[in-house]
Amino acid sequence: MAQSARIALANLAYPANRNDSVDRTVAAIAEAAAAGAAIVCFPECYVPGYRGLGHSPEPPDAAFQDRAWRTIARAAAESRIAVILGTERVVDRGVVISALVINANGSILGFQDKGQIDPSEEGTYVIGDGRHVFQAGALTFGISICHEGWRYPETVRWPVKRGAQIVFHPHLHEADPGGYRPTTFADPANTFHEKAALCRAAENTCYFAMVNYASEGSPTTSAVINPDGTVLTYQPYGKEGLLIADIDLDQATRLLATRCKDY
Repeated sequence: MAQSARIALANLAYPANRNDSVDRTVAAIAEAAAAGAAIVCFPECYVPGYRGLGHSPEPPDAAFQDRAWRTIARAAAESRIAVILGTERVVDRGVVISALVINANGSILGFQDKGQIDPSEEGTYVIGDGRHVFQAGALTFGISICHEGWRYPETVRWPVKRGAQIVFHPHLHEADPGGYRPTTFADPANTFHEKAALCRAAENTCYFAMVNYASEGSPTTSAVINPDGTVLTYQPYGKEGLLIADIDLDQATRLLATRCKDY
């Protein structure tokens, strides 16, 4: 019997403040569960909000983060849905970009830190360590955060070689002043980023799910890419809301990833 999974990508606007980020997250969790999704993924650092590119959320606060994570874990348990939360972790070395993974019963499965940061992030964030594979129901998945997924293919191949049928890609990508405003996913006139997403799926025979913030004129949007590199679905550019997709897990054979001896 074919196995399928319904996923939700939370294409949300940048929060007004850190409390708003938690409120928006909790609301999206309930909405995704009502739509029948087994898991919902949020953009990069959504709680409390990404630092940089013109955004300045409140200073890093480990106590706030802990309270926020517990609130969101309760929401996941109440709605019986797994959550991939773009967030940050305050560690001894500084602030790490990370993704918190919460099971549908509210238990914490772990964190996937961003191990390859963009040069523009140096001075704000520090590099995290380690790669992980997670399991939520029938779904085995990995996470590659923003810059990693676009420029470092090994961050996608690593979890796929170890069983991941899909790799989630939380990111933040907003329009530059006067920049090109796309309307169709992976159009030749668009930036290279969406073409990289097609490659990450096709070169590993896995699903690739990228989730962006909703913003006017954004150069990329949230989308789900099939294991053959074709587009399953994408969110209209700049439109806030959930992108829901049903994925056929049998199509994620991981063939090309498993044939690679590296990583």
